[in-house]
Amino acid sequence: MIFTPRLLWVTLGLALAVVVLPDLFWLWMVLLAALILADVLLAGSPRRLKVVREPVGPLRSSETTTAGTRVENSGARALRGWVKDGWQPTAGAEDGLQRLQVSAGGATTVQVRLTPKRRGNLRSEHITIRSIGPMGLAGRQVVHHVAHELRVLPEFRSRRHLPSKLRRLRELDGTTAVQLRGAGTEFDSLRDYVRGDDVRSIDWRATARRQDGAGGHLVVRTWRPERDRRVILCLDASRTSAARVEDEPRLNAGIEAALLLGALASSAGDRVDFMAFQRQLVARASSSERGDFLNLMATSMAPVEPVLVEADFSQLPAQVASVSSHRSLVVVLTALDSASLQEGLLPVLPALTAKHRVVVASVQDPELQRRGQQRGTAAQVYRAAAAERTLIEHRTVAAELSAMGVEVVEAAPEELPPALADAYIRLKATGKL
Repeated sequence: MIFTPRLLWVTLGLALAVVVLPDLFWLWMVLLAALILADVLLAGSPRRLKVVREPVGPLRSSETTTAGTRVENSGARALRGWVKDGWQPTAGAEDGLQRLQVSAGGATTVQVRLTPKRRGNLRSEHITIRSIGPMGLAGRQVVHHVAHELRVLPEFRSRRHLPSKLRRLRELDGTTAVQLRGAGTEFDSLRDYVRGDDVRSIDWRATARRQDGAGGHLVVRTWRPERDRRVILCLDASRTSAARVEDEPRLNAGIEAALLLGALASSAGDRVDFMAFQRQLVARASSSERGDFLNLMATSMAPVEPVLVEADFSQLPAQVASVSSHRSLVVVLTALDSASLQEGLLPVLPALTAKHRVVVASVQDPELQRRGQQRGTAAQVYRAAAAERTLIEHRTVAAELSAMGVEVVEAAPEELPPALADAYIRLKATGKL
């Protein structure tokens, strides 16, 4: 049983009547109780309603969708009242509380506009229906535990960099109008030798055939960037990814970088595999699966959240080997934290670099640079010293990784996705994949 604000005003009116006629106090109380009871009994039964959730397709963060719930009234009385959908605050429900009116034997659909503020699986575990009596004094309320789920994909803000990166790849591949030729290891075509060509590119057999024919020019081979290579993206979802950089978890920047590189590499004809891990594998996607790879990767990333445990890098070589036994580009998106890398990633890197080209991508906190420049007070000097020490440790770790043959890409959250894509294009152009 529930009461409405109108009952308060009726009660105040009866209180005035009691002041005027105090001898009729119990009569007024009985009258008020009768009104309340009649209103409750005459209200449509919310328990006789059948609630059916309508499925909602996935959408990206900051986009808007509509979640529909069909309400069917199997009772003998019409129901008039309110309905509230129990979406969590991050779902961004604009009209979670709405008026509801369903005739006897009828049905209606409640539409709730949602603008999610973060990725992941958002749920409404219940829907609350409040039925008000004809006098509007009281009613009945029931909570229907019917779950509604919405999968919110990563926003993919770095998508704006994709056209320019694809244009550069097409230029390397020799498919643009100017026919630019890029370095690589896959044979493209034969042409006459010109001054400045690498003599190691001379095809002596083709030259001999040319000399047997009409001409006597040297013939060289031209090459193009590799296609159909393996790119394996490994996203660290352990405790280091939970640190906030520019008011966002470090994991979000890693997801943006993985999405851009995955879309770029798959468009270039490479086979791309994605995995997210901490103590165990928590997400996986492959371009060899059916469907759009970008959507598959975004769907697998959506529920991944940072976990406050140490990453188990010892499983990484085995996971990479299960994906591909051939030479691949392995991109590890993690933090250049000296303690975790010294104990976790560095010991397993020789097993990876012996067979694969390894790139370590990390988010750089711009706040360290800003604190290092603020030295006006004693407290700021101490903070600047701590920031400089952290930066020195990062540079030391990066130098150690470079000495092991690992390429390091470190940039601010907004700059990391294009920087990682540039590193991929550079490796592809120089034939190092």
